[in-house]
Amino acid sequence: ERMLSIEPKLTHALVMADARADEIEREGRLPPDLAEALIDSEVFRLWIPKRYGGLEASVTDMLDAIELAAYHDGATGWCVMIGGTTALNAGFLPAEFAEQIYGDPRAVTGGFGMPAGKGVPVDGGIRVSGEWAWGSGSSHCTWFGGGVMIEGKKGAPFVFFDMNDIEFLDTWHVAGMKGTASTHYRTTDAFVPEGRWVDFAASPDPITDSPLYRFSFLGALALGVSAVTIGLAERAIDELIQLAEKQPAGSSKGLAERPVIQSDLALAEANVRSARAFVREVVEQCWDAANLDGRLTDEQKRLLRLASTNAGRRSAEAVDLCYHAGG
Repeated sequence: ERMLSIEPKLTHALVMADARADEIEREGRLPPDLAEALIDSEVFRLWIPKRYGGLEASVTDMLDAIELAAYHDGATGWCVMIGGTTALNAGFLPAEFAEQIYGDPRAVTGGFGMPAGKGVPVDGGIRVSGEWAWGSGSSHCTWFGGGVMIEGKKGAPFVFFDMNDIEFLDTWHVAGMKGTASTHYRTTDAFVPEGRWVDFAASPDPITDSPLYRFSFLGALALGVSAVTIGLAERAIDELIQLAEKQPAGSSKGLAERPVIQSDLALAEANVRSARAFVREVVEQCWDAANLDGRLTDEQKRLLRLASTNAGRRSAEAVDLCYHAGG
């Protein structure tokens, strides 16, 4: 029901993304009005606790939204995934910081968890310097984070920085998915108050206790990536179907009439449908466990990663099949 409640506004934003895919790729970021439309749709609030004005939706709700976004435009789907999944931090941050960061109804967060930063303890917090890669969504986020090794402490928490303390670097020059704005970024002696971070390596208990935050955090991140790949593969299949309706010049037989094209298309569809079915089966089992038992077992976490990785591989195969079948 929660997903259905945002669907009209989300669909409006995604139709816009679809029509402007070339512009997104050319500009290397989501256009500001598209970013605003996505924020208006509340897709970035699906995994934020209700206590901070979020929707606290299910895992499946977010996967549906990511798949749909990636189908319309890959870069948009990736940005929805980054902003949506990092919002899980809201369930683990101390309440004052969760409210500060996610209480804003237009909040969008991003960042990269690799501990490329170094934190030095000072009075009231830490000072952080470092440089991170993969700053996806950097053009429209309101808060950004990065993994940090804090001097004298174990672990590598994900630390949230004020946007004014971040320098975004001109490093994102790639062949595709340019609109994700996944540039490098760095901080120099940035002050972060004590506790404005989450260390998932320490397996923290959620501050907001609900099934969503008892679900596997790292598993949810992997699922988000797999949802992007499934959306991309679905679009490739539909693009091939449209292409197959045409008759190549100099040929008496259209693509749709060629057995090899029919075979490749069928295999691509089977790849995507089976990959999604595996993901949803495991997600449903783990969601039930988060509701009933409060904790996921190591075996359940393994299956989440296995299903996510399988979805990525099967989706890539589907895209390759469609690409080559289309000539």
